[in-house]
Amino acid sequence: MDQLKEYWWVILIALAFLGCFVTINQGFIGVVTMFGKFRRILRPGLNFKLPFLEQIYKKISIQNRSVELEFQAVTVDQANVYFKSMLLYSVINVDEETIKNVAFKFISDKDLMQALIRTVEGSIRAFVATKKQAEVLNVRRDIVENVKEQVDVALEGWGYHLQDLQINDITFDEAIITSMSKVVASNNLKAAAENEGQALLITKTKAAEAEGNAIKIAAEAERQAAQLRGQGVALFREEVAKGMSQAAEQMKQANLDTNVILFSMWTEAIKNFAEYGKGNVIFLDGSSEGMEKTMRQIMAMQQMDGKK
Repeated sequence: MDQLKEYWWVILIALAFLGCFVTINQGFIGVVTMFGKFRRILRPGLNFKLPFLEQIYKKISIQNRSVELEFQAVTVDQANVYFKSMLLYSVINVDEETIKNVAFKFISDKDLMQALIRTVEGSIRAFVATKKQAEVLNVRRDIVENVKEQVDVALEGWGYHLQDLQINDITFDEAIITSMSKVVASNNLKAAAENEGQALLITKTKAAEAEGNAIKIAAEAERQAAQLRGQGVALFREEVAKGMSQAAEQMKQANLDTNVILFSMWTEAIKNFAEYGKGNVIFLDGSSEGMEKTMRQIMAMQQMDGKK
């Protein structure tokens, strides 16, 4: 009998010794209670506790957690909006007061999750209710910032922090999506027509400018050509006059009649008419009176050139 008692005492002592130690895995915090009341927290690793008196009430994960949400909201103009989003949250810190809130605020994680989801959904619905259907797609970032600002206040009292809220998808009823597609298509057609009109206007403007510049360049070239032609004619006349003057002077010194020069010019002109006329009919007065009249006109022109 004595040996049996000793055996049981050894077992009890061994169990008591083993019960003095508890292991907390990395990423968790142990919550210790004694007689049903919170006593302290245990950090990751091997920890000591009073056997039979202190109990591990719960091991709380301090790792990040995520949950996906799908819900509906209504805009101020009574359009249904469907959201798909993802929440990322975690315990704020490992302080004792924070861990107490996480451990005892809710009966279970299911109740926490339900409260968190309903809080986020309510915040988004309240924000969307102040916006029109056409504005919802453009205020995605505003929705996230508004929800984080409001939800974080409630989560802090529970010991949690909302790290991120991602709105992955925003959709509308089929009729609204169809009408939005038509609006986008009509706006694209309008923009394309405006761009085409601008391109056509630019093309015509550039073509008109190019045509105007070409006309200016051609006019300037014609003016310069006419000026050069005039200068050439003037120089030609001047040289002819000089040549005739020199020839007349030489004929005077030789006691010859200077009218021979005019007669030579007359016959040379008739020769040129015949050579370069290209079949054109030219009427000339070949009588002696006609030649004399023409000679007087040439002499008058020569006198005018000499005066100049």
